[in-house]
Amino acid sequence: MLPALKSCEPFNILYNSFMPEEYNPNIHHRRSIRLPGYDYSQDGWYFVTICEQARKCLFGEIINAKMHLFEYGRIVEECWKWLAHQFKDVFLDEHVLMPNHLHGIIIIRKGGCAARPYLQNTRT
Repeated sequence: MLPALKSCEPFNILYNSFMPEEYNPNIHHRRSIRLPGYDYSQDGWYFVTICEQARKCLFGEIINAKMHLFEYGRIVEECWKWLAHQFKDVFLDEHVLMPNHLHGIIIIRKGGCAARPYLQNTRT
């Protein structure tokens, strides 16, 4: 059973001051920042953001400037780490999990050669 969700009030105050409560595709037009014609399966460093579908604070809450994970947040952390174990050409650099989204850097290196030596340790 999941723990009762606590308020993400400090995050919500900041978030709601910039963003409307609900996404409306008729008025919110997001343009792609992908490079036209770029092959994103090639080797490289990729910054990714993964959001909770309804933008609810299901992953945790921030208390005294520290993220405290809920059960769903622990699952997201495990899934992030799983990527490097599942795919031999994927290495993980820094990531940060927020109450309703994750930012991270995924490195694709075909042949399994990470760009920085410490990245090899992500597979342990």
